[in-house]
Amino acid sequence: MPDSPFLRALADSLLAAEPKVDQIVARLGQTLGTSRPWQRALAKRYLRAFAGKTRPRRVSVIQFLRQDRVLQHAAWKYPAEMRIWNLLMGPQQMQPVAAAAAWNVPRIESPDALADWLRLTPGELRWFADLNHLNDRSRIQKLSHYHYQISTKPAGGWRLIESPKPRLKHIQQQVLHHILERIPPHRAVHGFLKGRSIQTFAAPHVGRRVVLRMDLQDFFPTFRGARIRAFFRTLGYPETVADLLGGLCTNAVSHNAWPTRMHHEDSAHRSRVQAFYSRVHLPQGAPTSPLLANLCAYRMDCRLAGLAESAGARYTRYADDLAFSGEKDFERGIERFSTHVAAILLEEGFQVHFRKTRVMRQGVRQHLTGIVVNRRLNVMRPDFDRLKAILTNCVRLGPESQNREGHANFRSHLEGRIGFMEMIHPQKGARLRRIYREIRWP
Repeated sequence: MPDSPFLRALADSLLAAEPKVDQIVARLGQTLGTSRPWQRALAKRYLRAFAGKTRPRRVSVIQFLRQDRVLQHAAWKYPAEMRIWNLLMGPQQMQPVAAAAAWNVPRIESPDALADWLRLTPGELRWFADLNHLNDRSRIQKLSHYHYQISTKPAGGWRLIESPKPRLKHIQQQVLHHILERIPPHRAVHGFLKGRSIQTFAAPHVGRRVVLRMDLQDFFPTFRGARIRAFFRTLGYPETVADLLGGLCTNAVSHNAWPTRMHHEDSAHRSRVQAFYSRVHLPQGAPTSPLLANLCAYRMDCRLAGLAESAGARYTRYADDLAFSGEKDFERGIERFSTHVAAILLEEGFQVHFRKTRVMRQGVRQHLTGIVVNRRLNVMRPDFDRLKAILTNCVRLGPESQNREGHANFRSHLEGRIGFMEMIHPQKGARLRRIYREIRWP
C-alpha cells in the first residue's frame, strides 16, 4: 500500500491516542468519520507491535500500516471510502497525547512555521538544527555551534561542558521559556526549577531514621537525541517539527573537539569517552538541557516515587542526586530497596555511580548536596569554618590574598557562598555577613 494522506492521518491518530484499544478506536472513528470492524483489530495489532516502547516515530507507524494485511484488505473492500479520505486528509496538525492536551505550548505545525516562530529563515533553522551533523564533523571550530571546556572529575573521569554560541543559545532560551517552562515537572524534582532548590530537595529528609543517597553517572549525555525528539512528538508536534526542535537542543561532539593529549588516561578510556559524546545527546551547558532532562525523566521519577511510597519512604531528586529516607521499616529493608532502585534506573537507561551510594543512619552525619539533615537543615561544619577563615583573612590581609582559585569576580563569589549559608542556616549566615562587611575592597 503506497504512502498517502490516508496513511499519514491513520498514523497521527494512532500516535495521538492513549495506548488503549478503546481510546485508539475512538480516535480513528473521529478522524475517519465512520466506524468499521477493522479499526478495533488494527488498534490491537498496533499495541502489540509497539508495546513497552517510547512513542514511536511517525515513519515507523506508517511502515507498520503499509505492511498490515488486514488494512490492505479494508482498502480493497472499501475503495470509495479510501478515495474520499485521501482527498479530505489535510496537512499535519498538532496531535498531543491526552496528558499534554492541557499544556499551553505554541502550535507549530510545519518547519516553515517553526522558522517563523524563531524568527529564522528556513535555511538558518536547518543550519542550527544540523540534523545531518555536518557541523559536528567539521574540523573548523568556527562552524561548530558550541564551545567546549574539558575538566577532570574529583572522583575520576572527564566532565565536558558544551556551551552554545550566542545565536543558538538565544534560540534555545526561546524554546525553554515558551515551550519547556509551560510543562509541569514531577513533584519530586527540585533541580533547576523556579521556587525549588537544594534546600527544598533536602528538607523532606530532615530528622529521618535513615537516609539513602544515590548518584547517576553522566546524567545529561545519557539522554540521547531519539529520546528528546520523542518527547517533542509527545507534546503533539509533527515529526518534522519535533526533529528540528530536538536538533536545536542536542549535540554530537566531534573527535576534533578533544585535546590531543588527555593526561592520566589511557587510549582505551579516551576512545570510550569520545565515542560516548559523539552520539547525539543533551549537552551539559545548554539552557534547555536541565529542564529537558527533568521532563524526559518523568517516568523514572514516577516509578521511584511509587517504589518509595510502597516502602514508607520519601523520595526527592536534584539533577543526578537521588535521596530516599524513612523510619524503622524502611531501614530494615534498605539494601533490598536500593537494589530495586538500581534496577529501575537501569531499565530507564541510567547507570548508578555505586561508589557514591551512601546509607546514612542517625548515628552518623546525614548530608545531601552539602546540607546536613540530621535534626534540622544545617551547613557542613568544615565548609562553614573554611569560609569563615577566608573572610577573616580578607579583613586582615586583603581580599587579593585569598583569591587562590583565580575567580574573575571574587566579591560576587564570596557573596554567593554567604547567601547559600544564609539560606540554609540564617544565624550562621548572619555571622559570616558581619565579617564580610568589614572587608575593604579596592
